[in-house]
Amino acid sequence: MAEADFKYIIDTFFALFSMVLIIFMVPGFAMLEAGLVRTKNVSSVLTVNTLIYAVASIMFLLVGYSLAFGTWESSSMSIWAAFLFQMAFVGKTINIMSGGVSERVKIIPLMIFTIVMAALIYPTVVNISWGADMIAGTFLDIDMYDLAGSTVIHSTGGWALLAAILIVGPRKGRYKNGKIRVIPASNIPLVVLGAFLLWIGWFGFNGGSVGSISSVENADAVAKTMMNTNTAGLAGAIIAASIMYIRYRFLDITMILNGALGGLVAVTAGPDLYDMYTPILIGAIGGALVVFAVPFFDKLQLDDPVGALSVHLVNGIWGTLAVGIFAEDVSILAQLKGIVVIGAFAFISSFITIFIINKIVLFRADDDVQLEGLDVNEVGVEAYPEFKRAI
Repeated sequence: MAEADFKYIIDTFFALFSMVLIIFMVPGFAMLEAGLVRTKNVSSVLTVNTLIYAVASIMFLLVGYSLAFGTWESSSMSIWAAFLFQMAFVGKTINIMSGGVSERVKIIPLMIFTIVMAALIYPTVVNISWGADMIAGTFLDIDMYDLAGSTVIHSTGGWALLAAILIVGPRKGRYKNGKIRVIPASNIPLVVLGAFLLWIGWFGFNGGSVGSISSVENADAVAKTMMNTNTAGLAGAIIAASIMYIRYRFLDITMILNGALGGLVAVTAGPDLYDMYTPILIGAIGGALVVFAVPFFDKLQLDDPVGALSVHLVNGIWGTLAVGIFAEDVSILAQLKGIVVIGAFAFISSFITIFIINKIVLFRADDDVQLEGLDVNEVGVEAYPEFKRAI
């Protein structure tokens, strides 16, 4: 077998394996969100996550991939493997958004937004960062380093979520007379399962983004990328636990897990560039940011049941800036420009899209529907029919 053929086969297999790991994030998001919402909305959340994977993937196949990359050609691996790897990413931007508006958003308008995000908004973001760069020479032409999408994926989803929250508003009863009403998670074991499925998926997310494993140098790069990814998650969990215990004398598992996820988001922009110690600092700052950002957004009455703004938007920004701070030969100004350009585009395009859809089909479920639960009114299947529905 020729060496070129061997490398082609190995890299094709590596892309397919990474894609499978990333798909583990589909049940990861589903379980995390199902555990954090009330029992009366669990089936709705699971339905949303299932449909996002299906609808977003089909739209990326039909429209989005060509817009993002400009061509269906690849010389280093099977084009079908290259497509599947990229397809695995697309739904994550919408998962971030959908989780943050859980318990008060109807499924049909959310699926309409999914079509637009997967076919147009996200592919355009990819085009100006990772892709074909069809608009080179314009202000949108950026030179940001973002290996696996701290900004391209996580912040894009976070900006879309912020737009959605501003239009849709908080859950019924979440804020009363300026006070925050705590709505506890319904199933902590599902939260833990979902977070660890996401953590596992991150190894394909970041490791696969190196692009090749068929040489000694690339194999080392993949291994270092995965190690640094894991390290940042560990540091995020530890610092979140420490801050929570110091401030409240409680070790809140939901905040510890979100701290880990914040660290994972933060390291995603440059895990291949760092030494083995830098991700400890990056992940620790990411975990700390989550702990402080969650109450900050609540004070602004930006209702986010899963903490997605804190995990994905805040740490997407931090992680992209961190590359400019800690990595050699990466301009922090280029990183900042990428954050601003993509943030402005993602927020404005998402806001306009959601605003228009909302004028045609209301995003927000009626107060009575929220009170009874979306499971009964949206999907007709209750996740826990033997339980008395909470109000």
